[in-house]
Amino acid sequence: MHIAVVGLSHRTAPVEIRERLSIPEQSLEASLQQLRSDDQVLEASILSTCNRLEIYTLLRHPADGIDAVGAFLSQVSGLALEDLSPHLFTYHHEDAVAHLLRVAAGLDSLVLGEGQILSQVKKMVRLGQEHRSVGPILNRLLNQAVSTGKRVRTETNLGTGAVSISSAAVELAQLKLGQARGVDDLVPLDQEQVAVVGAGRMARLLLQHLQAKGCRGVVLLNRTLERAEALAGDLPGLPVQCRPLDELDHCLSTCSLVFTSTAAEEPVITASRLVGLNRRSSLMLIDIGVPRNITADAGELPGVEAFDVDDLQEVVARNQEARREMALEAEGLLLEESRLFLEWWDGLEAVPLVNKLRLQLEEIREQELQKALSRMGPDLSVRERKVVEALSKGIINKILHTPVTHLRAPQPRQQRHTAMKVLQDLFELHDNQANG
Repeated sequence: MHIAVVGLSHRTAPVEIRERLSIPEQSLEASLQQLRSDDQVLEASILSTCNRLEIYTLLRHPADGIDAVGAFLSQVSGLALEDLSPHLFTYHHEDAVAHLLRVAAGLDSLVLGEGQILSQVKKMVRLGQEHRSVGPILNRLLNQAVSTGKRVRTETNLGTGAVSISSAAVELAQLKLGQARGVDDLVPLDQEQVAVVGAGRMARLLLQHLQAKGCRGVVLLNRTLERAEALAGDLPGLPVQCRPLDELDHCLSTCSLVFTSTAAEEPVITASRLVGLNRRSSLMLIDIGVPRNITADAGELPGVEAFDVDDLQEVVARNQEARREMALEAEGLLLEESRLFLEWWDGLEAVPLVNKLRLQLEEIREQELQKALSRMGPDLSVRERKVVEALSKGIINKILHTPVTHLRAPQPRQQRHTAMKVLQDLFELHDNQANG
C-alpha cells in the first residue's frame, strides 16, 4: 500500500485551470465513488477550495494508482492529460504526509497561516467519512492533519492576526483605489459605494473586513434573500441593504466597488452585461470565486477594473515577510507530527507477521485444549470448561504481548526488520510479504 496526493494549487496553476477542476460539494460523493471504483484506489479524499484541488489516496500500486487519479482529473476538467500534467504535483508517502500537514497548518496557503483552510480540511475529513471513501489509514492521517493544524495555531503565533483571502481582497481594493489617487498605500473605503454578491462564508469574512476598513454601508445580493438577511443580522454594526440577485444590474450601475463570492458554476458578471448599463462612475470588480464569477473580458471595458484571486499576490507579498519567522517555528512542529504518523505506519508492517504468529499459537492452543478436555472426562461442567478455555487464551495473550508491543513500538525500520526476522526464524513463520 502507498499514500499519495495528486493535485494543483495557486502555486502550480492559474485560476482558469483551477476553475476547471473545482468540485462542488453536491458532486463530491459521485467523484469519490468514481475514484474508489478503480481497484487501484483503496481509499480517497478530496480537498477542493478556491486555491487548490488535492486528491489524497491510499493506492494498491503507486504507478497504476497515479494513472487512475490522472485519468479522473482529466475527465473532470475536460482537459487532455498532457495539457493538465504541467499544472499538477504528485507527492508520495513521506512527502505526501508532510504536504498535508503543511496545508492544514496554513503554510501552503496563498496567505501564510490563514485560518479558513483548517476548516476546509475538517470538512474534507467529515465528507470522506460520510461517503465512506476513507478507511483506517487516511482516516488516521487526515485526523492527525486536523490536530496538527490546531496545534500550530495554539503553540505558535502564526494564526495571530492571520489574513484570509477575503481580507486580502479588501486590501487589494484599498491598494488599487490608493494607486488611482496617486497614493502607494491602503486608503479607507468610506467614500465607496460597495456591493457584495453572495452570502456564504467568504462573503461573511468580506463584510467583517469591510466594516473594519471603514466601509459605511454595503449592498448584499444573494439568490436567497433570507440567507442574506440572516448574514446581515450577524453584523449589527454595519449597515447592510439586502437585495435579491435580480437587482444586480442596478448595483453594477450605482456602485463603485463590487466583490463577488458565489458558488455559481457560470459567471454572474460579463462584459456584455456591463455594456448595456448606464454606469454613473468607474467600477472596480474583485472576484474571489472559483469557478470565477466575473469573466476576464469585463476588465477590458472603459472605466472598469476587474481582479480575481490570482491578483491577490500583490497584497499578500506586502504581509508575507513578517510571517515567515512564525512559519519557521511551525515547521518544527510539523516534522514531529509527520514522524509520529510515519512511525505508526511503519508499525503496520509487522501486522501480517503478528497475525501469522497469533494464528499458529491459536492452533496449538486449540489442539492442546482439546487433548486436556478429553483427559478430564465427561464429568467436567460447562463452567469448568469455560474456565480452562479462558486460561489457555490468557496464556497465549500473555505470550504475545511483549513481542507484539515491541514490533509495533516506534523504532528505526532496520531494527524492526531484524526483530521480525528473528521471530520468523524462531517460529518458522516464513512469509515473503511479512518483511514488506
